[in-house]
Formats: sequence, C-alpha cells, structure tokens
Amino acid sequence: MKFSETEIEHLFKAWLAISLAFAILLSKGNVFSSDFGIMLLVSGFTVGLGFLLHELGHKYVAQKYHCFAEFRAFTPMLILAVAMSFLGFIFAAPGAVMINGHVNRERNGKISVAGPLVNIGLAIIFLGLTLIGFVNMFTQYGLLINAWLATFNMIPFWNLDGKKILRWDKRVYFSLLVGGIALLLASGFV
Repeated sequence: MKFSETEIEHLFKAWLAISLAFAILLSKGNVFSSDFGIMLLVSGFTVGLGFLLHELGHKYVAQKYHCFAEFRAFTPMLILAVAMSFLGFIFAAPGAVMINGHVNRERNGKISVAGPLVNIGLAIIFLGLTLIGFVNMFTQYGLLINAWLATFNMIPFWNLDGKKILRWDKRVYFSLLVGGIALLLASGFV
C-alpha cells in the first residue's frame, strides 16, 4: 500500500480524536481522573486499531482494483465526536477512504465489505483471547468496540458500508450483519 504524507496526517488525526473521544466516554468525562491515561491507552489500542484497520481494509481492496485510494479525515465530525463524548455518547464518522478509479457495483461492494470484515475478524480475535482466559479491559473492550463498529457500519444508510454492500449482494450483507450482532451478543453489550 502507498501512503502520502497528507494521508498519514489524516489517519493520525482521526486515530487521536477517536481514541480521545472514547477515552472521555470511558472515564465518564473526567479527563483529570487518575484512570484517564489508562482509558486513553485502552481506547487508542482497541478503538484506534479497529478504526485504522477498518479504513486500511477499504484502501487495500481498492488498490487491488488499481484505484487511487486515500483516507481523509472529516475534521468537523471528529470535533463533534469528542464534544459528544462529554455527554455520554458518541456518533463518530471520522472520515473515509476516497476512491478514484473504475468502481462498479460489485467492486464497490467488495471494497465496502473489507472494513466491517476487518472489525469482525478483530472481534473474533478478542473473543478468542477472552475465551482462553486472557480477560482484561483490552480484550473486553476490543471485542465490544469491534463488534459495534462492524454492526454500525452495516446500517444501510447514507454513505455507510451497509448501503453499498446491500446494493451489491444481500447474502453478504445479511451474513455480516448477523455476524456483527452475534459478536455484540457475545460481548454482553446487547
């Protein structure tokens, strides 16, 4: 994969903002608590990794189709995510991989599948670690957040992955949706 300096800056900015927003949420808005540093570390690893690999999944598949693909952060949405975290909830749309090239419905569906599929894979890894007894804040939160990211992105609305996947292949769409929900159930969230 190829990255420009601008893309690296945007990925870092989005990773930092998303990690900060979830750390604020986890610490219930108390950024001066002694636990905030730990929450930032947990969020940076679980949410940050889930977000970063989700976007890189899209980029990888798009570049396999010989498309130009670079991530761009949506700064207003990053600011909104951090601000909302103080209110006890987050709506995060940190940015997207911008794709330019020949992308038909099937290719767009496959590029879109890559992100949620990465999150499902990460959630399964965290679930596996939990099942073998490696239970801590990282594994529990890693399972929850990656299951949530996969499921949330399957909403068939706006510019989310679910809309493009459903338009391409209903079986793939419902398989990913059921997988995400099953992992959410396994995390104890639902």
